[in-house]
Amino acid sequence: MSDLLLTLAAHPGANKLLKKLGLPAPVALQRSTQAIPDSPLQEATAVIGGVTGSEALDIVRARLQELGARVCEDKQTSEAPPDIALFDATGCRNSEDLDALYRFFHPLMAQFPRHGRALLLAQTPEQADDPVTAACAKAVEGFTRSLGKELGKRGATANLIYLTPGQEDRLAGPLTFFCSPASAYVDGQAIRLSAAVEAPPQTTLAQPQQNKIALVTGASRGIGAATARQLAGEGATVVCLDIPSASRALTSFAAEINGVPMPMDITAPDAPQTLAQFFLEQYGGLDIIVHNAGITRDKTLAKMSEATWRNVLDVNFRAVVAINEALLNAKVLRNMGRIICLSSISGVAGNFGQTNYAASKAALIGYVTALAPQLAHQGITVNAVAPAFIETDMTAQMPLLMREAGRRLNSLSQGGQPEDVAALIAFLAAPDAYGVTGATIRVCGQALIGA
Repeated sequence: MSDLLLTLAAHPGANKLLKKLGLPAPVALQRSTQAIPDSPLQEATAVIGGVTGSEALDIVRARLQELGARVCEDKQTSEAPPDIALFDATGCRNSEDLDALYRFFHPLMAQFPRHGRALLLAQTPEQADDPVTAACAKAVEGFTRSLGKELGKRGATANLIYLTPGQEDRLAGPLTFFCSPASAYVDGQAIRLSAAVEAPPQTTLAQPQQNKIALVTGASRGIGAATARQLAGEGATVVCLDIPSASRALTSFAAEINGVPMPMDITAPDAPQTLAQFFLEQYGGLDIIVHNAGITRDKTLAKMSEATWRNVLDVNFRAVVAINEALLNAKVLRNMGRIICLSSISGVAGNFGQTNYAASKAALIGYVTALAPQLAHQGITVNAVAPAFIETDMTAQMPLLMREAGRRLNSLSQGGQPEDVAALIAFLAAPDAYGVTGATIRVCGQALIGA
């Protein structure tokens, strides 16, 4: 469904009128136009800086140049406003060091471009060696989240990566994602790099999923279809699963991406074992699992039947656990595999009339956090993605005022697209995302709800 304010904001005269009326004038986001561009940052200008004692800048500089960016050490050496502003605050150890944040970003703000990317690095607070250092790391997070709110009106984003000394080699994948158009609707996030999973063999940037087998549930439309299309574009063979009643749409879509349709009710008692047997017999294993299938059955708790409660928990949570257990016990999921669960902003913040849905989506957040360390020795990562307002058939059915609130209550003043969620899932599924596990990342435009 079209967004009237987004359409009006694209026209200079209407844009001025929106501002005069005090209405948001959202900037149309710049998204990736292909699955994996050969040089994601080609022709981009990146300005980098850091606190004295920070040690990641050399790796950052090299990676940005590999991706096609022109890297400058300060704004004065940049011929144009930078598309990327990256600041390494891992060496921040006292309150005076925090002043470097101001000195770096202040002169950039007046000309920060549309669709720009601000990315900060900080030491993981829990691993700091004294309270002041830990406090400074959290200060960087607060700065980043506020920066994202200021940049959002330009369609620009700000995000933070926490890392500890020795983890700099794990920056390549996150740098590629957070500095590129792929992260257009991921804003105000703080992710933590983990050393638990070993680095996989190197892959080509253009086809990171070549020869990989992926399962995407709920794949006939919306986020599931966008995810399946993205993974197929990166070289994977995608098995597209959805309920039997959607088999016609599923079969048609799977043919479009050279995928394999699999009509199935994931809550059926034999579904987990059927899936395990299928992947072993047809492919000898599985590399990527995207648990996207989900349902809502909204009622206030006072009016909710037990059947309605159980139905949502069965699809959104119990089926996920049962399928994972079957695939893991039968050793179907290969080493270096990826498990990605679709949570929701409702699982983070709750929502009126969604006690069942919020419980199921919050359960997934706890699940990936606990499961990730158990599988790390196999090189398997486990993560969750938590979308907020995404423009799908479901949100198109919402009442007008509720739909408008969902669109506007974020720093970018607009809803996301299924492709935005798919891009984040594809990043987490990629080999070079091995430093991210046990995480829940929101794709929400820095939604104010649950912030």
